[in-house]
Parts: sequence; structure tokens; C-alpha cells
Amino acid sequence: MKLKSFLARPFASYIYKQVRRGMSTAVEDQKKIFKDLIKTGNQVEFGADHHFKDIDGYESFKEAVPIRDYEKIKPYIDKIKEGKHNVLWKGQPIYLAKTSGTTSGVKYIPITKQSIPNHINSARNALLCYIAESGNHQFTDGKMIFLSGSPELERVGGIPTGRLSGIVNHHIPNYLRTNQLPTYETNCIEDWETKLDKIVEETYGKNMSLISGIPPWMQMYFDRLREKSGKPVGELFPNFSVLVHGGVNFEPYREKLMDTIGRRVDSIETFPASEGFFAFQDSQKAEGLLLNSDSGIFYEFIPAQEIFNDRPTRISLKDVKVGENYAMIVNSNAGLWGYNLGDTVKFVSTDPYRLIVTGRIKHFISAFGEHVIGEEVEYSLMKAASELGLKIVEFTVAPMVQKGEGRSYHEWFVEFEDQPEDLKEFARVVDNNLRKKNIYYDDLIRGNILDPLVIRPLKRNAFIGYMKSIGKLGGQNKVPRLSNDRKLAEALTPYSFVE
Repeated sequence: MKLKSFLARPFASYIYKQVRRGMSTAVEDQKKIFKDLIKTGNQVEFGADHHFKDIDGYESFKEAVPIRDYEKIKPYIDKIKEGKHNVLWKGQPIYLAKTSGTTSGVKYIPITKQSIPNHINSARNALLCYIAESGNHQFTDGKMIFLSGSPELERVGGIPTGRLSGIVNHHIPNYLRTNQLPTYETNCIEDWETKLDKIVEETYGKNMSLISGIPPWMQMYFDRLREKSGKPVGELFPNFSVLVHGGVNFEPYREKLMDTIGRRVDSIETFPASEGFFAFQDSQKAEGLLLNSDSGIFYEFIPAQEIFNDRPTRISLKDVKVGENYAMIVNSNAGLWGYNLGDTVKFVSTDPYRLIVTGRIKHFISAFGEHVIGEEVEYSLMKAASELGLKIVEFTVAPMVQKGEGRSYHEWFVEFEDQPEDLKEFARVVDNNLRKKNIYYDDLIRGNILDPLVIRPLKRNAFIGYMKSIGKLGGQNKVPRLSNDRKLAEALTPYSFVE
């Protein structure tokens, strides 16, 4: 046994006990965090603008601080970028994390001295809980991929600025630096395919034991390794035993990834974002991700169907219910207040508080009043694929609104590992699954308002080609599962087989 893995065991046990203790104090921890946030917020510009001095509890906070997205907090961010202090949080952020996805282009999310431990310690705790529960500490002696965006940072308003993964790369503990791949130089490569080739070159023949990333990236990496070696990834890396993932639901990718590996490996799911590291899988046995309830973030939850209301219902952690779909709202020591994260979650347990990520608020289909969400389409497709022995590479769904004769329907763009022998039968099974999952969709089918869904099979590497065409191949970029318009559908149509 090497020194690193030997020392990992007692440290993992210590952290695991801390995490377990925190499970029973989650609501109390949230109350304390709320008071601490208000106390500090009262000292900054945002707090003055929103009368924090008059806030005496959660109810008055909700009256003072409306829910907002990035566009509504952007005027404060602009002041931070101009170099001003004490805007959203005391002093200045130590970093600005750049991310995309808003109407104004790039988002700049503050990371403060107080909030950076949330990002670093949560990832660490996920691994240590895994070690404590599974007993697998040997992977700490092998090589690990911590893929990140470029760790080279620019300065905006005098503040170091870059992708969150690149920022976090600067905080990897020294004792893991010798295990880390790819090299700093390779992580700085901007072109994804060039970077991927270098990662394959640097990791080929190495003692890889842990690989982390979003599932589509890992699949591309594994495919390149198999092309180069002609071997399953698990044979090429015999000590590879832990796969860490986040960013998208893992289930649609699981079977194909494990098939490419050639054997089962343990997986650890995480729920990180530029705005915070919200939850992680603390157990291989229990369903869901453990909420980070004592990490500088005060959470609010809004029933997903109310998120666009003028005055939606807002509740704190103590009032959430199992099985309800909520939009997650965060208030944090990074200076975010009433911030609509854009993600929807569902609690699978409240003792402890474990959740699953069900989708994105803006990723849904309700062109006909059905309000189909990501969790429902993923379940419907993967259940059918499992029953019929099919592997799905990637997919997305859009409405097809008929303006002339015929009824409208949902169009599913699916890239299969191998095409189904009977595509219409597969579509029928998927459609039945979705009807059972969503009563509104079922009503529309029964009422002859919608036709059953249509599956449009795509050519091999269709989604890779599309993402490359828009300059978003690799990294943390993801294909939306659902769209309420036809933009993505029209872009993918050239990649489909001629019917």
C-alpha cells in the first residue's frame, strides 16, 4: 500500500463522519447561513438597495428580495467589472467565473474568498465519502483526469476571470498534482479536438484510475482510446475504477459508456455550477445526491409550474416535499441573492435531504399545453431502449407544429449506436412511456390534438458535427434535451437519414 492511499483512509473516515452529522442538522444549518448572509449583505450596496436592515426573517426577506435571473443582477455585476467594491458582497470577488447561455452573452459569476471552499471541498468530500463507504482507496495512487477549461485567466476589473473548471484547477491540492492529467499545457489548448488528441496521447499507457468529466466528453475520449488501441478502455486501463460525472443526467449515457469500458466501474455524480457546488453523491447505495446544506448557500425552492408567475410560492428547505418538481433558487456568500439557477430538482428523501436534477426551466416542450420536461423524455426513451436492447448516443426533442393538414406532434432526433430494426415499434413504445409519465401529453393524444411522436434517426456523430459547427464541441457544453421551438431541430435535419 502506497503512502497516499494509506493516508486517504483515515481522512475519508473523518470527513464521512462530518458529512453524516450534517445530515441531521440541515435545517438548522440553513437558518444559521441565512442569518449570516443577511448580516453581511446589510453592509453592501445590494443590501442597501433592498432594505436588508429591515429584514427580520425569511418572510420579510421574500418581500424585500425578488427572484431574479442573470439579466436582472447584471447591473450589479457590471459595477464589479468596473472595479467597484462592496457591491453584492463585501470587498471584491477573488474570481469571476465566465459561463454562457444568457441573452446578453457571457455571464460573469462572482466567486469570493468565502465561497471558494464550497467549490473545492464539495468535490473532495464526494471522493472521500466514496472511499469511506466502498473501501476503494487504491485509486488515489493512480493517475486521474481532472479535465478543465483553460486554467489561463484574464483580468476583468482587476479580477482574475475564466471558466470555473480552469479556476478550480488552480486549487487542486498539491498532494494530487503528481496524479493529475492532462498537463497544464494541454488543458490550455482551446481547440477541443486538438486537446482531445493530446489527452489521448498523454494518458495512453498510463495507470489511469479515475476519470472525470461530463458524459458526452468522456464518451468521445473513450472512443478515441478504442480507435487507437483496439481494446476496451477497461482493458487499456486495468486499474480504472472510478468515474466522476456531472452536468447532465448520466442514465442516457451509462450503458454505452460501460460498454466502451468493457466492464462496470463505480460512478460518482456531482451537481456543480459556476454559481455553486450544490450536491454530490455521498453513497453508492442510496438514491439521489446529498444537498450541500452547510456550505455558504441558503436555498429556496419554487414549484416548477409557478416559476413564471409574478408572485410564485417560495419555500425554504424545511418545507420541501418528496416527489415535487422545484426550481432551485440560491442566495450565497458569493453575493447571489434570490438567484434563479435555471435548474429543476426533485427530492427523493428529506431525511437526509437528497435530490435528483430533473432538467432546466427553459428546456421543456409546452407548444400545446403539455409541459413535458427533461426527466420525462429521458425516462421514456431509456426505458424503451433498455426493453428493446438498444443503445442511445444522444438525442433531443422539439415540437412539429403543422400549419396545414394533419396533426402536430413531437419530433425526436435520436442518434443510435445501432439502428433499431423496427423504428415505428420503438417510437410506439417511447410514446406509450411518455403518455404514462405525463397526463397532459396523454390527454392531447387521446383527444386527437396531437399525433404520436415521430423519431428521426440521425447519422453517426451527428451531434458532434452539430456542436462543432457552432463552436461548442467539448468542455462543459451540452446539447439541450428539449426545445420549445424548431431552431435546434432545423440545425440537425441535415444530419438525418433520408426517409
